[in-house]
Amino acid sequence: MRGEHAGSSVEAVFREERGRLLAALVRRFGDLDLAEEVTSEAIEAALARWPVDGVPPKPGAWLMTTARRKAVDRLRRDQAFAARLAILQVEADRAESAPASDVDSELPDERLQLFFTCAHPALAAEDRGALTLRCLAGLATPEVARAFLVPPATMAKRIVRAKKKIREARIPFRVPGADELPERLPGVLQVVYSIFTEGYAATSGPRLQRLDLAEEAIRLARILRRLLPAEREVAGLLGLMLLIHARRGARTGPDGTPVLLDEQDRGRWDRAMIEEGRGLVSVALTGGPPGPYGVQGAIAALHDEAADLATTDWPQIVALYDVLLALTPSPIVALNRAAAVAMRDGPAAGLALLDELASEPLLRGYHPYPAARADLLHRLGRHAEAAAAYREALALAGTEPERAHLRRRLDAIERSSSADA
Repeated sequence: MRGEHAGSSVEAVFREERGRLLAALVRRFGDLDLAEEVTSEAIEAALARWPVDGVPPKPGAWLMTTARRKAVDRLRRDQAFAARLAILQVEADRAESAPASDVDSELPDERLQLFFTCAHPALAAEDRGALTLRCLAGLATPEVARAFLVPPATMAKRIVRAKKKIREARIPFRVPGADELPERLPGVLQVVYSIFTEGYAATSGPRLQRLDLAEEAIRLARILRRLLPAEREVAGLLGLMLLIHARRGARTGPDGTPVLLDEQDRGRWDRAMIEEGRGLVSVALTGGPPGPYGVQGAIAALHDEAADLATTDWPQIVALYDVLLALTPSPIVALNRAAAVAMRDGPAAGLALLDELASEPLLRGYHPYPAARADLLHRLGRHAEAAAAYREALALAGTEPERAHLRRRLDAIERSSSADA
């Protein structure tokens, strides 16, 4: 395999193997910076060698052997690691002298340890997603910076800060024990879901959707699903994201502005993705009490199964939001429940619930709240109040497509009010 074909193969291998390679090297050497450096050097060596020699039968094992040698060379040059190197060298020599079939065996998949390290509660919340994208998704620092819409220098500082915290706090590179897993797993899932949420609805910038981020979060969730097949909430999270992402092609118009659920062309929804998501949600809801992601996945499934807004099972969706509120009380969940109640019982019922949330601090800067009020006020014929609520939402919206959508809604109400005057 040579030339351009080999180059594309190297890129595919890098994407698939990098996280596994990095995790294995961190486990072996206990140093995230060292592991990152020698992983990059091994990839560079592959880019130089494989177009000439061909891609080896077991590329992951080739990369591991190359990276391990480079790590030992680096440690040999660093006197501070002399004592540690003696132990590592014995292990490396043993690996080098093993039969070829053992040396070429597949890399052990130790990424789960890296997931829990990157999402450790000792790290700042804003650093966890960045470190996960850097280490497990393999994004370069400038790419991570673009994902979070911050300057590369700012993101570099965040990543350095997170690594320093891991080193100084001696955060272990390990999977929590069975007794710790229920407490720690939600943090890992939240990091992955936060990445997806930013991809689904960007907080700022020129685009509503960041499909690259959403797809990266789904890829990470698939890895977690393979590594933790018995964890139902992992299945629930993956199912939820697939059911939402299945609508991606219908969520924006030709100009990039949002297309609301009642106006979407459901024929453009990804039915294969919906079926996969429904199966995963079924797994998440079987065998024990439901978790938050399984319940949210069930809500998403009801939306995806309906032929249109009118035939959606709103009573069941409200009931599921009641369950979700009991599991994870949140003003955002209450807002979504109020919107579902408006569809079940009418706009006045939904507006009454929204007005009860007016003093919630978390909703004061959250533009979907005044936008939801504006919609219900408009449906009730209270156009002046609806226009005021749309102006409030417009001032808070973070992306240009959302602002354009809200401006159009506001303009339509103002034209209607002028015609009625």
